[in-house]
Amino acid sequence: MKALVLVADGFEELSLFLPWYRLKEEGVDVTLATPIMHGLTGLHGYKIEADAPLREVNADDYDLLVLPDGPAAEKLRLRHEAVDVARTFVESGRVVAAIGHGQQVLISAGALDGKTVTCAAGIRDDVRAAGALYRDESTILDGGLLTCRGSDDLPEFCRRLVAVLKSPTAARVG
Repeated sequence: MKALVLVADGFEELSLFLPWYRLKEEGVDVTLATPIMHGLTGLHGYKIEADAPLREVNADDYDLLVLPDGPAAEKLRLRHEAVDVARTFVESGRVVAAIGHGQQVLISAGALDGKTVTCAAGIRDDVRAAGALYRDESTILDGGLLTCRGSDDLPEFCRRLVAVLKSPTAARVG
């Protein structure tokens, strides 16, 4: 199984590192992709190197998309290649996992209409305006879309993410 994680400067470290390492523990091949290939700095100063430029990523090569929290989500939603990747995942019925503000990329992709989601409180009105049913819960699974409110809810998010990946229909939830 292969996972694609979209990342940009301003990523929230916990929401990147916890799912990233949890997926690696499960034997998932994880690729970090970014619109601009350079060293990335997180919200709290941690630095990482991405694996691939987003423009070179073929979404069809991956089973799972992860959208971490943080101001990076706002930067990603302004990049057509990030929005296109998210839209491709949702339209093909593959698993998408979004944390906190990561749902902003899905809003820009037009992918939340009719979905039940949770998110960071600061964008709950945005997800409602995008046609989603917002619920203030730690995590919500709606078909192949797993959403998480924020960093405090990451333990439950990671447990649910692993459970979804272990289900027989994980690659194509539809």
